[in-house]
Amino acid sequence: KSQQRISTKPTSPCYEATMSSGQEVGEIFGDGSGPAMSLLRSPTVIIAAVGLWGMNVYLFRLFGIDYVHVLTFDLMKEKEASSRRDGENKEDDNTGIAGTAMTNRNTKSSKRRANSPGDSNNLGNSADNEVTAGKLIVFSLSLLLILHMSTVIWIDFIGGSAIGAIFIFYLAVIVGILLPLPSTAWIRTACKTIFHRTFELINPRCFCCGTGMPRAIPFIDVFFADACCSLSKVFFDWGMLWHLAWHYPEPVPMELHSIIIPSVAASLPYFIRARQCLVMYTIGAMKSDAKKYQHMLNAIKYSTSLWPLVVSAYQKTITNEKEKVALEAFLIILLAINSTYSLAWDITMDWGMMQNTCAGGAIGGETKSHTSYAHSVLRPKLRFGAPTSIGILFIDIVLRYSWVLRFWENDLFPNADIYILCTQFLEAIRRALWNLLRVEWEHIKQNKGKEEEAPADVEMMEQKPFLAPKSRSMSPIDRKPKSLQHKQKS
Repeated sequence: KSQQRISTKPTSPCYEATMSSGQEVGEIFGDGSGPAMSLLRSPTVIIAAVGLWGMNVYLFRLFGIDYVHVLTFDLMKEKEASSRRDGENKEDDNTGIAGTAMTNRNTKSSKRRANSPGDSNNLGNSADNEVTAGKLIVFSLSLLLILHMSTVIWIDFIGGSAIGAIFIFYLAVIVGILLPLPSTAWIRTACKTIFHRTFELINPRCFCCGTGMPRAIPFIDVFFADACCSLSKVFFDWGMLWHLAWHYPEPVPMELHSIIIPSVAASLPYFIRARQCLVMYTIGAMKSDAKKYQHMLNAIKYSTSLWPLVVSAYQKTITNEKEKVALEAFLIILLAINSTYSLAWDITMDWGMMQNTCAGGAIGGETKSHTSYAHSVLRPKLRFGAPTSIGILFIDIVLRYSWVLRFWENDLFPNADIYILCTQFLEAIRRALWNLLRVEWEHIKQNKGKEEEAPADVEMMEQKPFLAPKSRSMSPIDRKPKSLQHKQKS
């Protein structure tokens, strides 16, 4: 009975799914109870992303990369700079009332940023709140069980609709998280951090009514926004859920306005990421940075992800078959451009590979001797080892072009829903592997000039994983700015 309900789908041509990658929109038009079943993909993909992040946490610890420090490094530098400014202002307290008022305002704003409940440095202020790989994997499995139970109970036993089952799942998860249980305290802390970083994504980085340098985008926000780009289809499905619930049980009208809201939702991560690039370009221009053009090129890269969304959304409203075929060919060209551009950026910029000079690649103006050809071609430092890095590189190349599965959709997949779910899973896997080399490269850049010259057997050391100590606590109590720690010691 449940299977019959789930597989029910009209056979009208307007229900033919064309989704094949994160840059295309999915299906929306039709009976509210039909396409709603495809909405079960979104929570499934989110659950998979949580489990894959658990894999990332485990591998970071296994290979001795303190991902906590890497993600919060820019925030700590910002706090140190703010603390120095506060100290300078306090020295000028006797200059007048205006100076005192300004100091108080700066101090209060600094304390608000440092003690914000959603600050990334507040991810875990005790062992119970620490985010570990085991907790993430258990949490993802629990979510999968809740999703299965909510759909079975609501559809099979109660006889409700698929939309109701989806809302029941989200409600059950929210209630479970909000229950004041000690075992779920780390989840509540992590959710606060996610909400705070989400606010920072849309928070202006400059003061429109004043003058001064815009605030630089910290790496954690860049990392978070990139992760949201891989979940673009989830945002589309959330917009689709709103439409289906609004029109339920009537069909969603096949009109342009019906596709705008889900498509805009799917485009938000790319708009946010492009805006971050423009902010950094503005900062680079104000500082006369010779490499500011890289931020503009990065913004153009994210714009290439928006065009397939626009074309695919418009394609849903077209009834003329000839025009659909022409748009399909144009869409394939756009997808090829986006995949190639993004792949080149992954390798050279996000991972720092295949460059003439790399961070840590030279000391005192002399290039280190490389122990393998892989180190010479990719980069001198490969913390995960040459074989693993090459494997991740190869998989990323393949998955960047996963949209080509659209040409064999009918031969490989029993229905369109399975095909779309497969492409979403492939993108989640690609992002998880991308995370490894991205955090590794950021770690290398942050430690440039601080590490001693690696020994001759550096390659053998890289290939031997070990269980490093757990990442330092993200609590602001345990991870104070160095300037404050120095003052306390003195």
